[in-house]
Order: sequence, then structure tokens, then C-alpha cells
Amino acid sequence: MSESESLTPLWSPSPERVATSQMQLYMNWLRQERGLAFADYHALWRWSVDDIEAFWASIWDYFGVRADKPYRAVLERRSMPGAEWFVGAELNYAVHIFRQDKGDSPAILYASEHASLRSLSWRELRARTASVAAHLRRNGVGRGDRVVAYLPNTPDAVVAMLAVVSVGAIWSMCSPDMGARSVLDRYQQIEPVVLLAVTSFGFGGKTHDRKELIGELAAQLPSLRQVVFLPGAGSAESPCALPAGVGSSLWSEVLRVPAELVIDPVPFDHPLWVVYSSGTTGLPKAIVHGHGGVLLEHLLTLGLHNDTGAHDVFQWHSSTGWVMWNISVSAMLVGATIVIYDGNPNWPDASTLWRFAAEARVTFFGAGAAFYAGCQKAGVKPRACGNLSRLRSVGSTGSPLSPESYAWIYGELGPDVWLAPMSGGTDFCGAFVAGTPTLPVYAGEMQCRCLGADVHAYDPAGKPLVGEVGELVCVSPIPSMPLYLWNDRDGSRYHESYFDDYPGVWRHGDWASITPRGGAIVYGRSDATINRYGVRLGSSEIYRAVEEVPEVLDSLVIDMEYLGRESYMPLFVVLREGITLTDELRQRIVQNIRKGVSPRFVPNEIHQVPEVPRTLTGKKLEVPVKKIFLGHPAERAANPGAMANPECLQWYVDFARRLPKTAAQVPAKG
Repeated sequence: MSESESLTPLWSPSPERVATSQMQLYMNWLRQERGLAFADYHALWRWSVDDIEAFWASIWDYFGVRADKPYRAVLERRSMPGAEWFVGAELNYAVHIFRQDKGDSPAILYASEHASLRSLSWRELRARTASVAAHLRRNGVGRGDRVVAYLPNTPDAVVAMLAVVSVGAIWSMCSPDMGARSVLDRYQQIEPVVLLAVTSFGFGGKTHDRKELIGELAAQLPSLRQVVFLPGAGSAESPCALPAGVGSSLWSEVLRVPAELVIDPVPFDHPLWVVYSSGTTGLPKAIVHGHGGVLLEHLLTLGLHNDTGAHDVFQWHSSTGWVMWNISVSAMLVGATIVIYDGNPNWPDASTLWRFAAEARVTFFGAGAAFYAGCQKAGVKPRACGNLSRLRSVGSTGSPLSPESYAWIYGELGPDVWLAPMSGGTDFCGAFVAGTPTLPVYAGEMQCRCLGADVHAYDPAGKPLVGEVGELVCVSPIPSMPLYLWNDRDGSRYHESYFDDYPGVWRHGDWASITPRGGAIVYGRSDATINRYGVRLGSSEIYRAVEEVPEVLDSLVIDMEYLGRESYMPLFVVLREGITLTDELRQRIVQNIRKGVSPRFVPNEIHQVPEVPRTLTGKKLEVPVKKIFLGHPAERAANPGAMANPECLQWYVDFARRLPKTAAQVPAKG
């Protein structure tokens, strides 16, 4: 992309779009209610990070947060980690969903591979949530108990989550395409008392049975007291055998018992849900988010940055194992109708989601960046898929959206659509950089740093950079940062995950640059977390599946999903002496990954290597190998003095020379 092209916006907001945007209405409110006037968005952002207490108090007031008990202080202990927000307040996330209740108007529009478009009204959503919440209470589930789910993307999952939240219990969910070992690695940490599950799910035109797996989960979760079986893949509930002492219920029977919806108030920092993000070793991190922090972050992100409101029909395609599922449900906080689709977005062809969006009359359409790249490659013509005349906003996240995808979206959807990619993460369940309908859109660039997010690109010495690639960091706390990591009693893993590199500063694990005009470009992960088509996973989970194969001694996986590149994830294996990598062995490795992890994480290629590079302490050197693949000189990618086998890097250097150079290399740091 030339300099002249980067200076020419792909889209500029009309005066009417600016005047009616939630961002402008919020600025008007600040002027009228707080006496604060700002010349533009960037001046507003500067105030929001310079006076974070006043800013977050204004978000509370602007969106009319309801609390059963008021707060006595916006922020105590500003330090990271350890900040305490809205101390003394009691509320509940679910209250703020159901205060938007519009009776018989649709709360959820939904379809799947095996079912056409249907709707669930607000009245039905409330009634079903009340019945499930009452069932949980009758079975002794209350504040602080963990209730977990193994469910596809259906309204039942939304109902279950809201019911769990209503009783003050803690929600957690995995997608049913995940293997037993990956699910157990998550749920064994948090010791759930109830599991809600389907014993089959549909994907890609096939029905996948999960009865044996549900039995395995129940047998290996000793804290479990009950399994609730939900309908799956177009069929009624289908129970399976459970261990002695574990009861069961059918979803249809639970819903048949009417009840009044009772929502229990909880402290602002009471755990809402547990989501999972992985490092490169050990079990996935079980990240605990609070009711109040998520509520404020999602009101800000969806209400202001995504400009979503009560008249919107909001679709963000996600699996239930991705944090975007949680965020998309939160669109109901601002009164939007949410739109969900269960199944393979590329089956029977790559136009499926666009046809669905047209039928549902979607106004905001979001998906992972890889989805748009796939549509472009498949020659999809969204406007030919149906009536998309109501579509006014498009979102993207998960991995960087390339400039070519920006051009494709505007070429196919027209010049009036506002494209607003955002980047953040599971870690704090929100966005650091995103869009605003009050600024122009430039190819490859997110429009702004989010309000309240004091983010920068740091060099290795902790110096902020402008127009150069650095580590994406946040230097001030925000309310939705994790309360803690489960079973991390002394906080050491939490600190190590985010604060070891720059003390007191959150290091997010992305390469990014802040542009001179105040936007941001995110290039990809700077650590070894796998980001496969927008779904993140720790490499250790793939290693466990691969190294269960008897012939494999060691392995290394490298995630190359990166700005401007096709998704490419090669796997390198060290085999036992005398064994050669055959097609049959490749297939067995792939099957282990499919079964033990997920089909999403099957590598593009598998290569036999003589050694996996390791540190002197035995740690796999994924990040240095990734840097070599991105064009960094080997001597700058890794310190030979800290390696147990530095000579083995040459194999990877030679391999990197054969990789196609499909995008500009990121300059080496340091």
C-alpha cells in the first residue's frame, strides 16, 4: 500500500452519521451534564485515560447502570494488578439484559444448518431463563457455584448463561467440537456442580455424536452433581449413561415448570464467568471476570465504539468457545436483537452467513478476519445473497484484517458501510483498539484507541513508539481486567502472564503500532499463543495430542496468522530413531489433534525435523522460530547463549527461505 493510498480514507462519516452516533450523543451529554467539551475524539480519549475515575463514572451514569447498593468509591488501589472498582456496589449483569425487555419483540433471531430462521421473543427469553434459574435453585446451586456448558451456538446457550448468572453462580462454556482432554483441562480446574450438554451437534452437514464424551466428562469431574441434557443437531434430548451419584434432567422438562424470574444482586467484583486463554506451557489459564467490569466494558464497546442500540439487529458469528460469543450476547445490554447461527459458515458454501444476514435483516455484521479473507478467495458476492439494504456496520476481530480485506468489504458492500475492526482479547473480555463512527476509516488501520484504554506500543525498554512496531501495552487499569486466575492463590501466574515484562504495565502479547493520526495497526501475536481463525489456544494442548502418538518424540507448532498473510500453521515433529514421516503417520497425528483438541487446530502441513530448539531450561522456542519465519535474522531472533541446541536453528532458517513472502516483514525489535 502506497503512502498516498494510506492517506486516503476508504470511508468518512456523513454529518448525519456523526450527529446521530452514540459517541457524539455521549460527547453532548458530557458537555451538558459534566461541563466537559472536547474538540474531537482524540481529545476525548486523552481525558478518558488521564482521569479514569471521572471517565468510568460517566459511563456508569450515561448508560444508567442500576445498582441495588451504590458504590462508595469509583476506584481504590489504582495499581495493576489489584485495582478495585466501584467499591461497595451490588448489581447483576442479568438485570441489565432484562431491563431491555420488549415483550413479544424478538430478543434472538437464530438458525442452523438443520433449521431455518426463527425467533425467540423477550417474553420467551425471560420465561425460559426463569424456569432454568428456578431449577438450579431447587438443586442447591447458588452464589459462587460453577455451572459449565458443552453447547453449540443456540438460544438455549443464552438462556442457560442468563439463568446461571441470575442465581449468582459462575458460568463457563466450551464448544462441543472440543475434545474431552481439552474440556477437562478447563473444567477440572474450576470443579463444576452442574453440566449442561448436548450429546450431538451438527457441523458441515454431518451430525457428531458426543454421548461417549459426555460420559467421560461426568466420570472425570468428581464435583459434578447433575447433568442437564439439551436438544442437539435437530433432535430431542438424548441422555447417556452417567456415573453413580450424578443425577440428570431433561431441558424440556426444566422449561415446562413455570417460575418468576428472580435475579440476585452480587458485589460489583463477584465472578460472572470463567473463560480460558492459554500460554505455551501448562494448563489453560482460567480467567475470572466480574459482573460489574464486564457490564461497563460491554456498554462502552457495544454502545459507543460499535454504535449499537435498541434499533439494531446485531450478528457476530462465533463459536461458543470464543469470547466473541459472550460479547455478542452483551449486545442485548443496549437493547439490540442478537442474531446467532449454529454451524459451519462455509457449508454448503461460503455465502451461507451472508444469506442468513440478509434474511435476518441484519444492521451490524461481525466475524473473524479469516472469514472475510475466505469470502474474498471464494469469490463471494454478498449483495447477491439477498437484501442487505439495512446493513450499515461491519465488524472484524480475532486476527488482523488485511488491507486487501478492507478493500474487498468496501468493494462488495458499498461505500456507505462503516467498517469497524477491533482488537482486544479473552483476557479482559473487551477491546483495546476499535472504531468510532465519528472518524474516517483507513485501510489496514483501526480507527482509535478505545476510551478508557491507555494503550501504547512499547519498545523493549518500555518507551512508547509512534509509527513503529512495538509490544501492545496498557498502562492503566480498566474495570474488566481479570479479577484473578482460578487456583492462582498467590497471584503469581496472573502477574507472570501480563506484568513480568513491564512491571505495573499490562503486556497484551500483540505486535502493534500507533499511527501518527491516532489509529492503530495490530500485526499479530508476539507470544506463542495459537490464534487459529480467531480462536485462541495454547500450543501445549496441541503438543499433548501430537506427542501421544508413540512415534513422536517432540514437536513444535508455529502460528503464522498474521496481517496480510493467509492463515498458515505448520507442525514440526521429531520422530523416534529409524522412523520416517509417512502419510499414514500424518493422518494419525491429525486424528489425534481432531479428537483431543479440535478440528480447527489441524495444521496446514507436518514436517519431520531433527530437533526442536529449546532454552537451557528446556522450554520450546516457539517465538524465536516464528520471528525467523517473519524475516528476522536468526542471531536477533534468539540468543544462542540461552539455548541448549543453537545449531538446530539453521534447519528453520533454511525452511523460512522457502516460505512465500506474501506480506511485508515486521522489523525486528531491539
